Amino acid sequence: MNVKNKLNGLIVSVVLIFGIASSISSQSNKEQDNKVDNLQFVDPTIGNVGHLLQPTRPTVQLPNQALRMYPMRSDHLDDRIRFFPLNLKSHRLGELFAFMPFTGEEQGEPISAWDEQLEQTRPYYYSTWLEDYNVTVEFTVGAKAGIYRLTFHDNEEKKVFLKNLNDGNLQLQETELKGVEHFEGMSAYLVGEFSAPMQVINSAELKNRQAEWLRATNKASNQLLFKYAISYIDHQQAQQNLMNEIPGWDFEGTKAHASVEWSKVMNQIEVKGGSEAHKRTFYTALYRCYERMVNISEGGRYYSGYDKQVHESERDFYVDDWVWDTYLAHHPLRAILHPEQEGDMMHSFVEMYEQSGWMPTFPVIYGDHVCMNGFHSTISLLDAWNKGIRNFNLEKAYEGALKNAMQATMLPWRNGPKCQLDDFYAEKGFYPALKPGDKETEPLVHSFEKRQSVAITLGHSYDDWALAQMAKELGETENYNAFMRRSDNFKNLWSADDRLFMPKDKEGRWIDIDPKFDGGMGARDYYDENNGWTYQWQVQHDIPALIELMGGKDGFEDRLDQMFRESLERSKYEFWAKLPDATGLVGQFSMGNEPSFHIPYLYNFTDSPWKTQKKIRMLIDTWYGDNIFGIPGDEDGGGMTAFVVFSCMGFYPVTPGIPVYTIGTPFFEETIIHLENGKKFTLKAHNFSETNKYIQSASLNGKPLHTPFFSHEELMNGVSLEFEMGPYPNKEWGQQAP
Repeated sequence: MNVKNKLNGLIVSVVLIFGIASSISSQSNKEQDNKVDNLQFVDPTIGNVGHLLQPTRPTVQLPNQALRMYPMRSDHLDDRIRFFPLNLKSHRLGELFAFMPFTGEEQGEPISAWDEQLEQTRPYYYSTWLEDYNVTVEFTVGAKAGIYRLTFHDNEEKKVFLKNLNDGNLQLQETELKGVEHFEGMSAYLVGEFSAPMQVINSAELKNRQAEWLRATNKASNQLLFKYAISYIDHQQAQQNLMNEIPGWDFEGTKAHASVEWSKVMNQIEVKGGSEAHKRTFYTALYRCYERMVNISEGGRYYSGYDKQVHESERDFYVDDWVWDTYLAHHPLRAILHPEQEGDMMHSFVEMYEQSGWMPTFPVIYGDHVCMNGFHSTISLLDAWNKGIRNFNLEKAYEGALKNAMQATMLPWRNGPKCQLDDFYAEKGFYPALKPGDKETEPLVHSFEKRQSVAITLGHSYDDWALAQMAKELGETENYNAFMRRSDNFKNLWSADDRLFMPKDKEGRWIDIDPKFDGGMGARDYYDENNGWTYQWQVQHDIPALIELMGGKDGFEDRLDQMFRESLERSKYEFWAKLPDATGLVGQFSMGNEPSFHIPYLYNFTDSPWKTQKKIRMLIDTWYGDNIFGIPGDEDGGGMTAFVVFSCMGFYPVTPGIPVYTIGTPFFEETIIHLENGKKFTLKAHNFSETNKYIQSASLNGKPLHTPFFSHEELMNGVSLEFEMGPYPNKEWGQQAP
């Protein structure tokens, strides 16, 4: 072959190769273009009107990051925005620095109506039109920094109102803004910059807080940008945070980066089939699960509200967690999706103990926010460890949990050393209650939260079980045996006559109450936020013992049936006047409060797992719609919506601390979890439809599955779980115990 022919052949080969490569590239691009970004299904307005209590908020932030913003209004039906916070202290616990654009007079705090049709809410971006000032407000976010873009449509003077929301001050120098706010023994430092020079046109104190009315001196543009960063260390670190995240004025670039960060976490779980409504409910619930905990580390340092010191650490430090709400489903969900991050959070718990002397209960940014009851961080620590998350010090965690159990008071909404009621509990095995009308004898008891005697006994039985498992893991046999005995304390309050957990006085005599309604506001004398019908199921750590107390499987199932059918015996008005947290009612079952989450899954411990499938579909469809009323209770930043994420996928962790999941009913034809270990967990529902909610048969990696349980280890190994679905229950499937 001559040189010319060789050259022609080479050219042809190159053309073919490039043609094939181009075709593959084109096909790949087309597949990429056709791939659904699940971020589109997220609607931050879902649940923005509460049924009775707190609504959700259209929060803008990066996943699990510290800078958060939402418009300050009472709820979605409130037609006026009061201001935009530059950050939140902690979830629902106050804001930092009020920011509000306006036009016209500089008297008083500017407030404006807004138009629902002109508002855009995304996890990474917010935009609204201020009706009173004809100004469009846009916001997007980084980890510790944010940027506003303001458009003044009438070409009037561009003005901004700023106010401290806590003790502090604000200082303006042309384009640069500095501020500080002091709260709960710590400080938030603000560094900001305007895109045009600003003038102070009025300065005053409003409600004992510094307020500034500013005017832009540049009239050439109708737009004004404001970028800023927050630090809990100092102004210098805030400046560094701003330079790291938003060095220029690229609003669209910052927005695009934030969008990508949200797409990563939303696309970690893929679903196929199912309704658009269920996808909106599911992915919005998943978005809520990234509101908390938040990472407050800044350049290898963090300020701790637990010892009021700055610490150097290469590990991220997380705060803002209400463990009474989150130990049930939120932490277990993260153990699947982000096990290393969950380990960092458990490590943060341990550091909080080392810095403060107590294992946290409601760890927020400024310290342990004393709230609710129980030491459930013990359960979360055990759950992480038993799911193979080992990047925290178990010995130190055990030391802190043991100190809480032995030396801390169990009283609700209290923190610190034990009192006489705790000594009574240690001796007698139950928390003593007062008879109706009796005067409180323990001065430490919270005047509103009361003793919650049954709730405390049940909650600490679970906590002590978890502590016993930690002791066993560490070879602490004596403590293992002691706390296993204490984990049985729930039995001391079981009334066989009432078939409920009922209060006893200090003499060990039953107190005659109506368990549906008595106990004052929120039934707090005896229970907490829910009545005795909800608390009869609070024995997640020993369900076989609970079944035995109820007379075996049949009695247990009958009691579950009755739970959903039992009358309130009074109007909802009268019931909710005392128990406003017990929303989302179905009989005596309350979908709107955390202690109820596991209850519909308890049918899987009977011979009728099909009833779990029926109840879960009904409860999600009834109470978690894709609209502004779509959350039945206080969502608590992922505490409630983690239940939705699990339930829509088709399984749930009934007992955190035991690495096993129980099966419900899938809401999608296929669900794929892309695990961080590189494997995929797949759940397929053959013959899936809206009506085919019942499992006919199941297989795990192709082998028949006859039990409605599977392990965390199997999930993390990337198994394939497959169901055959049908419109009527197969009452024989799933009767085998795990």
